[in-house]
Amino acid sequence: MTIADAKECKAFLDANPHIQFFEIVFTNMAGVPRGKRLRRHEIMAVYEQGRFLPGSILVNDITGQDVEATGLVWEDGDADRIAKPIAGRLTPAPWLGADVAQIPLSMYELDGKPNDLDPRHVLQRVIDRFTADGLVPVVACELEYYLVDARRTRTGGIQLPRSPLTGDRATQHQVYGLREVEEASGFLRDLWAAADAIGIPLEGAISEYAPGQLELTLKHHADALRAADDAVLYKRAAKGVALRHGCEATFMAKPFADMAGSGMHLHVSVNDAKGKNIMASEAPEGATAVKHAIGGMKALLADSMAIYAPNANSYRRFKANSYAPVAPTWGVNNRTVSFRVPAGAPPTRHIEHRVAGADAHPTLALAALLAAVHHGISNKIDPGPAIVGDGYAQAAESGEKIPVNWFAAVDRFAESELLKDYLGERFVRMYSIVKRTEQERFQSVIADVDYDWYLRTC
Repeated sequence: MTIADAKECKAFLDANPHIQFFEIVFTNMAGVPRGKRLRRHEIMAVYEQGRFLPGSILVNDITGQDVEATGLVWEDGDADRIAKPIAGRLTPAPWLGADVAQIPLSMYELDGKPNDLDPRHVLQRVIDRFTADGLVPVVACELEYYLVDARRTRTGGIQLPRSPLTGDRATQHQVYGLREVEEASGFLRDLWAAADAIGIPLEGAISEYAPGQLELTLKHHADALRAADDAVLYKRAAKGVALRHGCEATFMAKPFADMAGSGMHLHVSVNDAKGKNIMASEAPEGATAVKHAIGGMKALLADSMAIYAPNANSYRRFKANSYAPVAPTWGVNNRTVSFRVPAGAPPTRHIEHRVAGADAHPTLALAALLAAVHHGISNKIDPGPAIVGDGYAQAAESGEKIPVNWFAAVDRFAESELLKDYLGERFVRMYSIVKRTEQERFQSVIADVDYDWYLRTC
């Protein structure tokens, strides 16, 4: 991983004299961007020396609170680590204003060693396993999300935004509807412009299987780390652009109980040292490497659910006949399974991993996915027969299920020897501590449904 050179900063400053503010951005294991806004005269020092940030930021929970049980708060004296800019990522951030730029950072120890709790370094650790075998993973992220009204309802709920063209709120599914895309065109134009400005290969948009739900795809990339950065920066840009249009872009896995959930479909293939896709085949099911990779995905799925479904809300998404998977199954050109081999020309053969929610951290989800792919290919794991037809019905008959309990998922993750090997023992331990702390805090809140169900009946 390349740390940016000060020459990059100087060239940017020379070319953009109007930029006066710079947001430095670090995204920790909870997936929430954190950092500072600096003035122009401060930014060169970030490139020359890095920027000190407190170690506790590595393990803040999703609400931004410290997680004392990690030992990185009081016991550690909340000691600084040093954040360094990622090469090639200093760009304008047009949704923040014409005079604002952003710089994503990666975290290091004071002696220069990569910090093993930084998700980027966790992913790099997995990529290194492929490199040692002369292989290159090729990945892409495909994210579904809703645009909702930026203002909550009087009861604290959420609702779809009013159309900027008609003033109405959408009520129909209209999957692949062009009218729905047209009504979101102001947001989409600004989003594509923002993506171009920050160097993200954002492709076309569709209206997904619910009113107010969109899906846009990021282009496949042979640099998995850059693909992960693209997805992280894309989510930030989408949220920022949406706010300028009076909306929230929510990547919650299940924001509406009666509508489709939002997934993050991860696409993966593997190239050899000469750049040839080892999954390529005239056969629709792909080469042997496809089956072995899927075998690894099945073997590591339960261990990895705490990454793919990191929050309490994540587990509401897994329902039959909802386009979300419910069992560790695979198939060819079949959207009722977890691991899908899409249709396409032989050289493009790859796997679509459909388990992760849109609320998952893209970098960590790719790390877990690639760990599974490497494990499967290295050990030639047989995934069993492909599902043909209705995967939901066959899963119900067989009793196969994806683990859908948040607490059990974190317990399973914490004990996974394979993930400790691939992601790092300390990372697995600290991530588990953070999630268990979130669980305790989440359970301590009395929700309205408690009163609806129990106030008068108990």
